[in-house]
Amino acid sequence: MPSDFALKTMNRVHRTLLAMSFGKIGWSASDMPVLELHTIGRTSGQRRSVMLTSPVQDGDSLIIVASRGGDDHHPAWFLNLQANPDVHVTIRGRTTSMHARIAEGDERAALWQRVITDHTRYAGYQSKTERKIPLVVLTPNG
Repeated sequence: MPSDFALKTMNRVHRTLLAMSFGKIGWSASDMPVLELHTIGRTSGQRRSVMLTSPVQDGDSLIIVASRGGDDHHPAWFLNLQANPDVHVTIRGRTTSMHARIAEGDERAALWQRVITDHTRYAGYQSKTERKIPLVVLTPNG
């Protein structure tokens, strides 16, 4: 599983690519849109941000996967949005206020099928861990 250092380094490199290309390169990866998720740290109260992909978009909603590469622990950003579901999302330089909720039951099952149909690596991540990888639905506020 990727270490915290490796994940933070990948995020730093991604942000550098976006900055050096003046936002022209880095908003897509593996045929998925890339977004920057801004949360509030659940213990620090500080603003945190992480670069993620959205394997499924449904209208104005974005679906993100709390896989952490199949690790047995949830990613920190997921724990942060559980504590405070009001987040900001930046895509292609535009920031939007959004609300995060965890997909459950039939909704999660249907979304998971859509995720793994087009992006099979997520099924591989699920096979590496006993935890049920959460799917998060981000919807615009307002």
